[in-house]
Amino acid sequence: MKVFDTMRISASGLTAERLRMDTIASNIANVNTTRTEGGGPYRRKIAIFKEDLAAEINKSSGGIERTGRGIKAVGVVEDESPLKSVYDPYHPDANEEGYVLMPNVNILNEMVDMIIATRTYEANVTALNATKSMMLKALEIGR
Repeated sequence: MKVFDTMRISASGLTAERLRMDTIASNIANVNTTRTEGGGPYRRKIAIFKEDLAAEINKSSGGIERTGRGIKAVGVVEDESPLKSVYDPYHPDANEEGYVLMPNVNILNEMVDMIIATRTYEANVTALNATKSMMLKALEIGR
């Protein structure tokens, strides 16, 4: 393993969790948005990630060795779960029966996801700082 691989892995985790927190913040901000540019209510967004692997040729055995390089964002997709229907006949977006289609955002779920993303971000910062500290100690030993 190369010296800076652990730092790259932690950095990819930081980037991924920041995207997740931005997506969650967007969901929370649009919890009551009933009309979007595309028409209809806001749909919850979900950040999608995948493991970032690099295939390296193992020179001694001639095989391919897969090494981890962290994670990377694949994209942000809309949650296709059903929208909520709320009775509010005075709302400007109400249909003939008085029901309004509301976003499929559950604020409690978003808050739990935000706590998880924050803790994961903090764990990556801790791992990055530990790696940096170990590197500095190794340099001190070498003096």
